[in-house]
Amino acid sequence: MEIGAGTGLVSVSTLKPYVLFHAFCLLVPAEQERSDQTVARQKWVPNVICRINKDIYHYVGQDIVIYESIDSFGAMMWPAALALCSFLDNNRDTVDLRGKEVLELGAGTGLVAIVASLLGAAVTATDLPEILGNLQANLMRNTRGLCRHTPQVAPLSWGYDLESTYPSSVYRYDYVLAADVVYHHDFLDELLVTMKYFCKPGTTLIWANKVRFESDLVFTENFKKAFHTSLLVEEGEMKIFMAMSREEDEGDRNRLSRPTDCRLKA
Repeated sequence: MEIGAGTGLVSVSTLKPYVLFHAFCLLVPAEQERSDQTVARQKWVPNVICRINKDIYHYVGQDIVIYESIDSFGAMMWPAALALCSFLDNNRDTVDLRGKEVLELGAGTGLVAIVASLLGAAVTATDLPEILGNLQANLMRNTRGLCRHTPQVAPLSWGYDLESTYPSSVYRYDYVLAADVVYHHDFLDELLVTMKYFCKPGTTLIWANKVRFESDLVFTENFKKAFHTSLLVEEGEMKIFMAMSREEDEGDRNRLSRPTDCRLKA
């Protein structure tokens, strides 16, 4: 489950590298495009075919067609989602999602939820109500007939009325996933409250983030105080954390020990 990646305002300077990547794919000649992408692409960026209104990603042996919406930042593709998808696809022994109950916070376009579903998880993808239409369409388009568990879509506002909308006696998850939910917005405290609410004993939280602002570093420190954490992957400003509730006993916390073979791309 991924929380509300569409509730904040990101500066134009922050958006520029990624947004220009999409525009660049559409405007420059093919030879120049291939040359520049070869130089600029990080390890975690997958092969992607750019179209005017859609991108095609390849994970779990499937071409995944993602439509974005220009109406909201939360309905656009962001780098940490790509990093988390690569991590899940390439580290199936470390994070075995088969038959697991998974909640994504701030699911956005739905790519992470799609990959988790293709890997065998029963996924609930959440975001703000205005994001859910495009999210639902992307999920159904890419998972119908391919997954044992049909992914579900549900609204979730960070920190708001959680016990009445998602009572802990009913909603328990094996994994909580979040990608690029930390950026320049005013709901970081509510995000952390929501992470803590869903990350009960027995739940593993995996959070992928690309550091952009000083507030990202402050949130990371608060995150480490709130959970038992392990840094799974670090490539430049891209980081993927695994976390567990501080209520876990010592035996359960042993699964936080950092694996030596975690990778973003084969």
